[in-house]
Amino acid sequence: MQNTPQNQTYDENQIQVLEGLEAVRKRPGMYIGSTGTRGLHHLVYEIVDNSIDEALAGYCSEITVDILPGDVIRVQDNGRGIPVGIQSQTGLPAVTVVFTVLHAGGKFGGSGYKVSGGLHGVGASVVNALSEWLEVQVCDGRHIYSQSFKRGDATGDLEIVGDTDKTGTCVTFKPDGEIFEDLIYDYDTLLTRLREQAFLNAGVNILLTDKREENGRSDRLCYEGGIKSFVEHIHKKRAYEVLHDEVIHLTAVSGDSTAEVALQYNDSYNKIVLSFANNIHTVDGGTHESGFQRGLTKVLNDYGKRANILKEGDKLSSEDVCEGLTAIISVKITNAQFEGQTKAKLGNTEVTPLVYGLMTDKLMTYFEENPAVARAILDKATTAAKAREAAKRARDLTRRKSALETASLPGKLADCSDRDMQNTEIYIVEGDSAGGSAKSGRDRRFQAILPLWGKMLNVEKARLEKVYGNEKLMPVVTALGTGIGEDFDLSKLRYGKVIIMADADVDGSHIRTLLLTFFFRFMRPLISEGHVYLAQPPLFKLSRGKQVRYAYSDAQRDMYSKELSGESGAKVDIQRYKGLGEMDPEQLWETTMNPENRTMIKVEMEDAAAADEIFTILMGDKVAPRREFIEQNAKYVENLDI
Repeated sequence: MQNTPQNQTYDENQIQVLEGLEAVRKRPGMYIGSTGTRGLHHLVYEIVDNSIDEALAGYCSEITVDILPGDVIRVQDNGRGIPVGIQSQTGLPAVTVVFTVLHAGGKFGGSGYKVSGGLHGVGASVVNALSEWLEVQVCDGRHIYSQSFKRGDATGDLEIVGDTDKTGTCVTFKPDGEIFEDLIYDYDTLLTRLREQAFLNAGVNILLTDKREENGRSDRLCYEGGIKSFVEHIHKKRAYEVLHDEVIHLTAVSGDSTAEVALQYNDSYNKIVLSFANNIHTVDGGTHESGFQRGLTKVLNDYGKRANILKEGDKLSSEDVCEGLTAIISVKITNAQFEGQTKAKLGNTEVTPLVYGLMTDKLMTYFEENPAVARAILDKATTAAKAREAAKRARDLTRRKSALETASLPGKLADCSDRDMQNTEIYIVEGDSAGGSAKSGRDRRFQAILPLWGKMLNVEKARLEKVYGNEKLMPVVTALGTGIGEDFDLSKLRYGKVIIMADADVDGSHIRTLLLTFFFRFMRPLISEGHVYLAQPPLFKLSRGKQVRYAYSDAQRDMYSKELSGESGAKVDIQRYKGLGEMDPEQLWETTMNPENRTMIKVEMEDAAAADEIFTILMGDKVAPRREFIEQNAKYVENLDI
């Protein structure tokens, strides 16, 4: 038992009850995931989801989202409009209750919505609580009602401000700078989410406009083909070659629940399966994905045996049948059960047999009616199975080889003495000369150095068996200790931070991208669990006498140059670092490796689908989409050596 300091008391006075929306402002992460850019954008999704629920109910066909000057958001729809009558339990107008009371709304067993993405009924009130100000306008076909709020509290009563024959809701809000770290909305992030919603709700019009400057971007999103169009969009964006012309589209209905699947195979080695429940992207999958996976695997095995494509004893794994697969799974159900307010995973057990039955019944029928398509898919899956067996042999060979060697760790690895991965970090360094400086300059207690040399394998164009035995990549795998692919085990990671340190030039960028592609494809939890970092070496050294500054950008160089030259305009020596090898050990430690001074970028994976798309475009073998990406993004590049 610990001793309690005399001046600390713990009694009934320390127990707090947070009233109303105060709880949301006190712990915003519980409701929107984070107070970073992800949470900022989540505010928009919560309001849009309410409009989408109106579309699901059949009352809304048009949704407009505007980013206004000052990063104010306005969301307008032509749905029924939030009710304005007095709510019996509170004596307040229903619209006021929706925006000021947690767990209030038409989604808790009333007849307002059979299917809804806003399960918890806290969306509107949470957005209100986390906004500096919010205004809601409701049109009920007769009058226009308006009410304003400040940080969750009403600043006046609901009042009639005009007449109209239209219906709908308009919500305008400004996120609170006291809550969020960044208040700038990213147009492309919102566009990706809204495009998803347009695909998932065939025929609904969504208009996104950036009005922060004149002639800002605008996109109208409407897809009559629904999730079939979604699959086509993904393949067009990545310039994949498809194995069969038609997107396979399957639907099933059971009571008030519906399941819909669209799938098509392509020539890549990658799997893209996106699942949605009531239009909410379930990034961590759930029962609908489980039913899909099991059903797909069973159908391909059963059909393969029936058509004598698979020999007796052969069996395709779920991994085999997913190579080159792009699929969208969308279920719409009553009383959806999600994990957490951010709804990352679906938990309804009754959904698994619904989707499984859809696959085993409808997909088998499709294959019987389209044997050429079935044959192409099975050929792809059996080739993947052979590659998996080859990878297993290569892995076993690599393990035996490691066991016979006197030291299992790579010979070029300069390890650290600490064995606690909470403290340790490994620098993967481009080139032997930079590796030498890093070894000499490091703190050997907790910093390990692994130099890489030569051009490494681009895993975007290779299967797993090509990685085993690769002299550039296997030292990385061995040093980290986790294994790769299906053998990956994060608990065996030897270093808490995996830091890529490469030159600040085009070649260094290529090395970084190759390594990140490798981690993303075969060791993804390294990124998703926050273990991967990019070192930021300085671009310039500025000196005047004994005064020295290191600059990490052109703007910083100009600022330090002006500072050092003083009013008399004294000469400042400026050295442009072309590579890490130009820095001596002391300089490398001081600028790039010392935890007290260094700057590092943590590699985040906010949206795995977006990351997957970028890696495919940049590292794939199709030139056209890469050229388009470079042309669109070249204006954002700084410090490019040509």
